[in-house]
Amino acid sequence: MLDVSFENHGKGSQVVAKDQTEPNTTDASVQLRDIEAAMAALEEVVGAAHILTEPADKAGYLTDWTGAFSGDALAVVRPSRTAEVSDIVKICAANGLAIVPQGGQTGLCGGGVPVAGQASIILSLARMNAVRSIDLAGRTAVVEAGVVLEALHNRVLEEGLIFPLMFGAKSSCTIGGNLSTNAGGSNVVRYGNTRELCLGIEAVMPDGTIVNALTGLRKDNTGYDLKNLLIGAEGTLGIITAAVFKLYPVPVTRMTAFLSVSSLAAATGVLNRLQDFSGGAVEAYEYMPRKMVELICMHFPAIQPTFDPPADTGVLVEIASSRASDSELTDDGSTRLTESVMMLLAELMEEGVILDAIIAQSEKQRNDLWQMRESVLEAITENGPCYHLDLSLPLANIASFVEELDPISTSLGFQPLVVGHLGDGNLHYALSAADGFEWSDLPLDKAKAAAFDLLTRLNGSFSAEHGIGQSKLPVMAHLKEPSQLQAMRAIKAALDPKNIMNPGKFLPLPDVAA
Repeated sequence: MLDVSFENHGKGSQVVAKDQTEPNTTDASVQLRDIEAAMAALEEVVGAAHILTEPADKAGYLTDWTGAFSGDALAVVRPSRTAEVSDIVKICAANGLAIVPQGGQTGLCGGGVPVAGQASIILSLARMNAVRSIDLAGRTAVVEAGVVLEALHNRVLEEGLIFPLMFGAKSSCTIGGNLSTNAGGSNVVRYGNTRELCLGIEAVMPDGTIVNALTGLRKDNTGYDLKNLLIGAEGTLGIITAAVFKLYPVPVTRMTAFLSVSSLAAATGVLNRLQDFSGGAVEAYEYMPRKMVELICMHFPAIQPTFDPPADTGVLVEIASSRASDSELTDDGSTRLTESVMMLLAELMEEGVILDAIIAQSEKQRNDLWQMRESVLEAITENGPCYHLDLSLPLANIASFVEELDPISTSLGFQPLVVGHLGDGNLHYALSAADGFEWSDLPLDKAKAAAFDLLTRLNGSFSAEHGIGQSKLPVMAHLKEPSQLQAMRAIKAALDPKNIMNPGKFLPLPDVAA
């Protein structure tokens, strides 16, 4: 067996592995002593106050946001700096303990909670919450993994800059989780996913080695791109502890509107007209169909529909500019940006492409429109049991997907609840029970099969921005190209041969059933 002793050197406790020849490798008392020794070593690294072992103390860390995924862990360990993360990983690697990195617990796929079958710890990065530096010349920020997204928004705003990653969970999600799942959100159409916003990372690899690549360089072709390998890997290849991000100037003016478009197919054409007209300044282009707006207003009576009745094909659009000339006021009190966009909208209305439009006239009206959009997930959750499809498609195929899947879903007794980041082709298609049907009686497998068959035919992806976690492992095994799975397994085996980094997530084993 492998006996592990710990030489006490304070915070930098050393782990010394010694080969032993005792034949009984399953002796329960030996295993217990090893675990107790590991817990003592972890406590030495982070301090007794930051290793949680009591059930009541661990409870808040063991279930994901949806409530669908729960697990147990030997402890929740809360480091405050990268050197401590390195020590923790070394201790766990020496003892065969799995590590489940955890951020703000806003994930929807069970990626941040343990799975059964392997003794594990949860490594919470919540205490690593510093904005280490802001480079005004290069417009970058070095940020630790535990920083809450909204806190980063507020901090860089003090410097007259923005970090444009934006979605409803901004007040609780953390940068580490955003990187782990390559999160997207509403501003991807202009700024890209988390991956596109990141210039470098600091990470702890599965053997405890620290990789420091926080230079912030925009051009650096000096080897394999470890940054992009770890971003989106959901903690299965290493633990990202900090990152350097691009920042942008604060827009001096915005034009926010809610459009009633003639059809979903026409909406993509409207997007391109707006992009061409504004020089690519469209920041958000969000699909909000009638059923979704009605559901939000039903569950949140304080939110009022933009149109009465709601638009069959509604689109929330926001265009922003940092040019001072666009913020100049016209005779009627609107900005130059708003005036010019309204002229284009008028043309589109004459063409019959846009049926109606409402322009936000104040920051309150803008916030009201965004409150509607950001209430989508809560409204769907309040509505009852459902199955969430997080899909992406080529823009030209989005309308075909919805038009083909909607009647199939309704014929099976489902009510489709659809919303989307239409600007980048990301649809959130939820299957819920239609009126008069019980969720438990519905043929969910048949509906899922129809959705994935259609998605494959239309060259789409079954995971756009929520990640794989536990929930999509069977789909990953069934739909991902075998050669790609083989390559990913080879990478995993090379970097994490002991399989201690977030096992049971992201990468299906060869025998995972579809």
